[in-house]
Amino acid sequence: MTPKDKFPHPLAPELSEKSWAARESWRVLGIMAEFVQATEKLAAIRPAVSFFGSARIGAGHPYYALAEQTAKLLSDAGFSVISGGGPGIMEAANKGAYEGKSPSVGLNIQLPHEQAGNLYQDISQNFHYFFARKVMFVKFATAYVVFPGGFGTLDEVMEALTLVQTGKTRKMPIILVHEPFWRGMVDWFRTTLVAEGTISPEDMNLIQLIDEPRAVVDAIFDYYEKRGFQPSEAEQEILLNL
Repeated sequence: MTPKDKFPHPLAPELSEKSWAARESWRVLGIMAEFVQATEKLAAIRPAVSFFGSARIGAGHPYYALAEQTAKLLSDAGFSVISGGGPGIMEAANKGAYEGKSPSVGLNIQLPHEQAGNLYQDISQNFHYFFARKVMFVKFATAYVVFPGGFGTLDEVMEALTLVQTGKTRKMPIILVHEPFWRGMVDWFRTTLVAEGTISPEDMNLIQLIDEPRAVVDAIFDYYEKRGFQPSEAEQEILLNL
């Protein structure tokens, strides 16, 4: 008995190594198709703000009202609003933008939980591949506005901070809304990460803590006042190679 006989391919006989390789090739083509479709559909939405926050926040929650009001102000100020297209804070963001003057964008993905898309989307793009969707949040963002949330929200915050810190995307405002929720995390960044030397003190400047919707809009305009919203040639190159 050969080692291969004793330990057969874990997917045999349903999937041979050859058929598995063929599926992998088709998967790559599917990823390419999602990037092309999403880029074409979202090309005209700039400037845009990517919203993040919990899918578990109901319509009666103060965070929901805060996100809806913030999105409405940003939409009326000329910003498209991008969310994950689902319930909770995502729905609040889309609802506020939908009632405003600029497009409400939902980047939808089917998940085992929290998978239903909300009804407040002028532009809707469906994704099968999680990371392709995440690229679109970054690629078209002029700013990140982050409301209270769980693991998914923390993942988006950390990715945004990492990409900006390492220069893999252009610098932009990363705004954490509702200071009491975020204060413990930000204090830990300072007292542990900075103190231990795992990040630089200057990295703390990447984050803004803001409570009021109008102040969120003002912070974004203040950031771009002298340079404009259009990416520079160098920034366009960075985004192209994201």
